[in-house]
Amino acid sequence: MKFLHTSDWHLGMTFRGGVSYATDQRFFIEKICQIAVEEKVDGILLAGDVFDKSIASSEALHIYDEAMTYICADLEIPVYVIAGNHDGAERISQCNELLKKSGLYIAGSLSDEPQVVNKGDVDIYLLPWISTDRVRAIYPDKADGINSMEDAYRVVLDRYREAFVNGRKNILVAHAFIVNAKTSVSDRAAEVGKATMIGSYVFEGFDYVALGHLHGPQQINGNIRYSGSPMAYSFGKEEKQEKSVTIIDTDSFEQKIIPLPQLHKRTTLTGSFEDLVRADYEDGIRDGYVRLEVSDSYVGMDSMAAFREKYRNLLEVTGRSFDRDDTRITMSIEEFENADTDPESVFAQYCRDMLDEAPGEHLISLFKTAVKEYEKGVVEG
Repeated sequence: MKFLHTSDWHLGMTFRGGVSYATDQRFFIEKICQIAVEEKVDGILLAGDVFDKSIASSEALHIYDEAMTYICADLEIPVYVIAGNHDGAERISQCNELLKKSGLYIAGSLSDEPQVVNKGDVDIYLLPWISTDRVRAIYPDKADGINSMEDAYRVVLDRYREAFVNGRKNILVAHAFIVNAKTSVSDRAAEVGKATMIGSYVFEGFDYVALGHLHGPQQINGNIRYSGSPMAYSFGKEEKQEKSVTIIDTDSFEQKIIPLPQLHKRTTLTGSFEDLVRADYEDGIRDGYVRLEVSDSYVGMDSMAAFREKYRNLLEVTGRSFDRDDTRITMSIEEFENADTDPESVFAQYCRDMLDEAPGEHLISLFKTAVKEYEKGVVEG
């Protein structure tokens, strides 16, 4: 049997509250479906973070509904879904028993019995995102020994291993942060939650572990893999990652990595204002998502207009702050264009760039006072 492993779709994500990725997400879903058909897979493993927020937007729900209906009903390919830390566990598993009849299997939250689906000679174990408190509540007799996330995973997976049936193959779909796994800029939730890291040993005994949570595709060991997100959601490391899905053949548990094309290539370009305006980049870069690092000048409205004319999907610009060489500020295009009407957000971003932290209430209060004094001075001439 063959299964397609994917994760971290993050439906509903936008770039810093502005640009919608809906078109990109529909594009990668279409490509994943094409691969599933071409590879004649027997199921799709979706390892969490289907949505970007626990209360998903109407647009995100619509894309999800379209995708699952097409895959399960039209293509007749079962989908095995778990909730990640971004998903609303109860919401994503609504009508779960009813949906099973259509080939959509969803594990929203941990239960006292292993959530397992039998498919041919394979048992697919679904383990949604867990917390130590949840595991203590589910397994009260083990509560005293659960002092970390690693303890929690060990307790749960020991119970799962007890359910193994001789002669059957065992796949686990999970959402977790493995020690020493590589993160990307868009893995901020994982970086903040380093206390949730676990050792890969907790997954011993499973023939294949389909992981979600980290956005860079990577192999942890022979049978544990992160599929990674199907599109690049940040600049930096993700620009260089080749996004992909993984095909698992359960006869040999051989893995086949299939690259996913990107609707919009993500690129950081660095240079002087003149260089960036005059440079003759290929269409894939000019039409993709672009971050500009302007090395020699402050970025004002005139220069921004020139950049927008050349780079149609410009998302972010870093330039000198005022006329000082030693300070720089990074702003999204939406923040830049709203600077006149929302100076507080610009100030907050400046503090994050310069101080590596958001401004506190006192600092914001002082800034508002300064803005009022400035506006008063302008009015009085």
